[in-house]
Amino acid sequence: MPPRISPTARQVRLGAELRKLREACGMSTREAGGFLGGGSAQISHIEAGRWGVSTERVRSLAAHYKASNESLVDELCKMAEERGRGWWAAYRGILTPGFLDVSELEHHAQGLRLFQITHVPGIFQTEDYARVVFSGSVAGLLLSDLDARVEHRIRRRAVYDKESPPPTTVVVHEAALRMRYGSRKVQRVQLEFLAEVAEWSAVTLRIIPFDRDDMLGRAQSMLYAEGPLPELDTVQLDGSFGGQFVDAKALLAMYRKMFDTLASMALSVGDSHRFLDQVVRET
Repeated sequence: MPPRISPTARQVRLGAELRKLREACGMSTREAGGFLGGGSAQISHIEAGRWGVSTERVRSLAAHYKASNESLVDELCKMAEERGRGWWAAYRGILTPGFLDVSELEHHAQGLRLFQITHVPGIFQTEDYARVVFSGSVAGLLLSDLDARVEHRIRRRAVYDKESPPPTTVVVHEAALRMRYGSRKVQRVQLEFLAEVAEWSAVTLRIIPFDRDDMLGRAQSMLYAEGPLPELDTVQLDGSFGGQFVDAKALLAMYRKMFDTLASMALSVGDSHRFLDQVVRET
């Protein structure tokens, strides 16, 4: 079969998890490829997400690798079975793969933890606010590209229309509420919408005010997506030139601890709601 030209982050993740199982038992790609009747290139393509892999092959490889985590193997099989195209597929060839990967990540997440320092989390941005954010971050962006980015960002909220939306904890710094993107009206409408979001049953909003004197110097904005198992959690980090996906065990533990520490600095839920209401009145 021809290799995928641009595998999704989720397809790459399935391959990466199979690689971790292989490496855990000390088996080389040549040995694993021989087991499948091919060579090391075959395994390399699978582990890079360039080739699809069947459920039967996942279980066969897991058994050959002597993988003992049955729950993990079951979840990897579910990933291998996925053949559906989500709504974000309509943007393939229009937006860069990173946009689509975030949508896919949120769609499959069992829970979300969001932390933002300088702006309202993307999934909760209003159309006008998102338009200003994108316009300011990419110079010379064509109007059609800008429209596509804004439309895609708004559609990401579809995860909260599901029968069981992902429980979401949002921690934002006061700076994200005070920094003005666009006019005063744009900012106020955005903050009013965030206050509305805070009342959604799946969302818990907490705010870190400026007067906290123990703010972590290494804190960075993140989207922490919880998988069906902790081993399948994923962190997406914001960057000036695109997002970065993290799934290494030690780094996941570090970001979980970082988020918990940041949440402990935040106001209570009730105080956060009152704080946001006050900022809205001042805007």
